Amino acid sequence: MPRAKKRKTAPSSEEQVVPEKQAKHETSDAPPPDEPAAGQTADKNQSPPPTTTTTEPSASPALLTATAAVATAAQERLARFRALQARAKASSDQNVKEATKESQRLASDPSQLTALNRKHAIASHKLLKADTEEAGEDFERKRAWDWTIEETERWDKRMRKKDAHRDNTAFTNYGRESEKAYKRQLRSMGGPDLERYTREKMAAIEKAAAAGTLDIVETEDGEMIAVDKDGTFFSTADSTAFAQHKPDKAAVDRLVADLRKAEEASLKRRKERMAKNGDDGGDVTYINEKNKQFNQKLARFYNKYTTEIRESFERGTMV
Repeated sequence: MPRAKKRKTAPSSEEQVVPEKQAKHETSDAPPPDEPAAGQTADKNQSPPPTTTTTEPSASPALLTATAAVATAAQERLARFRALQARAKASSDQNVKEATKESQRLASDPSQLTALNRKHAIASHKLLKADTEEAGEDFERKRAWDWTIEETERWDKRMRKKDAHRDNTAFTNYGRESEKAYKRQLRSMGGPDLERYTREKMAAIEKAAAAGTLDIVETEDGEMIAVDKDGTFFSTADSTAFAQHKPDKAAVDRLVADLRKAEEASLKRRKERMAKNGDDGGDVTYINEKNKQFNQKLARFYNKYTTEIRESFERGTMV
């Protein structure tokens, strides 16, 4: 016969009451959190106990200073970057403008522009002259109102000189040609250095005065005049002080440059003349045009026989 199973039964009322009484006794021993403990009187005006809150530690001054310095440096770098950007943009715009102007200048012919400006000036002059004569006024007198007397005199002198130069362009004699070349060289030299001349003059006067060869004489009008005894400063026919003068390096370099320029111009004219006459620029083996033609005829017939001999002479191997 199988074994009978035990059935679970609910606990009795006594077993349930005992735990409840025991739990109530345990809870009644500890005072409630809001009520005062035994032996203490509750005070309504008594403030509640302070509550403790946890706060984060404050940042140190050194950290704040470092943060501000980093921010300032970043702002400065940003400002410099913006300035560089603006500068680059302005430079790019300027380059574009200059390139546009250069392309326009290259596209237009300067000679054509000059001719158009000249034609415009001539047309304006003729129109003004016609209007002035139609009104019964003097054209030259009206034009003179826009110029001073000094400017008018300089202009008239320039026009007279230009007309004389135009009539004197033909060759007359070698003396006249040398004079024109001399004047042209004087114009290219530029003006004198008056400051340097004044310094050297004062130094020479002081040196002569210290040597006792220069006397300062006062005239009746109160003017001071320097009288040179032996001609060391004021040159005379018997003085030789000019032979002791030594020019400075700049003056010597200017003279050398002028001589080199004249030599280059002479060689250029010679090459142009030889090219015009059909010469190839080789060695000059003639004294005039007839002699040149004769040498060319000899070369045409005998060069094929004498080439080796001439090359041997040039090399120096011919005995």
